[in-house]
Amino acid sequence: MRRLGICLLVFIGMSCGKTGGGSAGSGDDWCIFRGDPGLSGYSKMKLPDNLQLLWTHKSDSRTSSSPIIYNGTVYWIDKRGKIFGVNTAGELTFTYDFATAVEASPMISDSTLYIGRIDGFMSALSLTSKDTLWNFETWGQISASPNIGVFEGREAVIFGSYDNFLYCLDKKTGELINSFESGYYINGAVSVTDNYFVSGGCDAWLKVIDGETGTTTDSLELETYIPASPAIVGNDCYIADHSGNIYAMTLNKGKISDFRKMIAATDDSGTFVSVPAVSSTTLYIISDDRHLYAIDRKTGEIRWKYLQKGGSGESSPLVCRDKVISCTKSGVVSALSADRGELLTEYDTGEQITASPAVSGGRFYILTAKGTLFCFGE
Repeated sequence: MRRLGICLLVFIGMSCGKTGGGSAGSGDDWCIFRGDPGLSGYSKMKLPDNLQLLWTHKSDSRTSSSPIIYNGTVYWIDKRGKIFGVNTAGELTFTYDFATAVEASPMISDSTLYIGRIDGFMSALSLTSKDTLWNFETWGQISASPNIGVFEGREAVIFGSYDNFLYCLDKKTGELINSFESGYYINGAVSVTDNYFVSGGCDAWLKVIDGETGTTTDSLELETYIPASPAIVGNDCYIADHSGNIYAMTLNKGKISDFRKMIAATDDSGTFVSVPAVSSTTLYIISDDRHLYAIDRKTGEIRWKYLQKGGSGESSPLVCRDKVISCTKSGVVSALSADRGELLTEYDTGEQITASPAVSGGRFYILTAKGTLFCFGE
């Protein structure tokens, strides 16, 4: 979850898989917020041309969670800590209640669901036995989805807390492997690539931190604070600031070896509150000026922009090969051609949307703030 005006601190650790731009998931599973450890919002799965609403499932339970998908089941968690699982036919097949406030999106790995809670606990839940495997207590609320990586040779759950620390826990036992003090409370989701952490906050500084030693290896001052997480593809990192600037940088052994401003803010620029979606050639990002932008990754040229039917919220776009999916805060879902920005199909859910879409098996899923799951396919 991301909030405009709240300091963001994002860390990048060792990757447990490939990320983004043509090498992300096939679309069979979407186990983490934004689909892969780099938060690229990309799937190489092709959506059908004749997209239409297939079904809806109403939970009547308000949520801040984005949906995730594991073994043919779509999972999310409501604001009171109840987990829902719905199969591909729209039938409720799984429930579990933590009975505590939750704002974050869950993550699933090896049939275990991981979720951060407002009371400061990170919890691991077995989906097969419905047993809580472990709980780890921090001293501040956890508001974003965890990530998974390899840290000091062990599979680790990586997340931040409002107690100003980043935590790396043993995935199986919940034992603390290491923690790093950030200087700011951590509200953003974690992004994972190579062996370095990258952080940005309300002080407008971007920092690169060695994942093994915890030492800062590089830093850079941006023009203003960063309201959303970066998208990472290989060594390429893309991030936007509150003024309407978009930056591209290359990470090389802990150093920012290349840095440029792809888009410079103007008096008419909107704030970028979404996480970019990144294909092999193009960066897609939603601005609060209501436009979805497609930007050439090499040249920084705006290839096209699309005026959405409704105000922009916290939802981030999804790109699936030749199509881009975007949602407005007012509830309008749009599918556009990735190369030209032509509207292919549009649907008004009639409910507010703050979550980001997920994709699996030739379908994409949208979850509204009222807890209604929409399934689109052919």
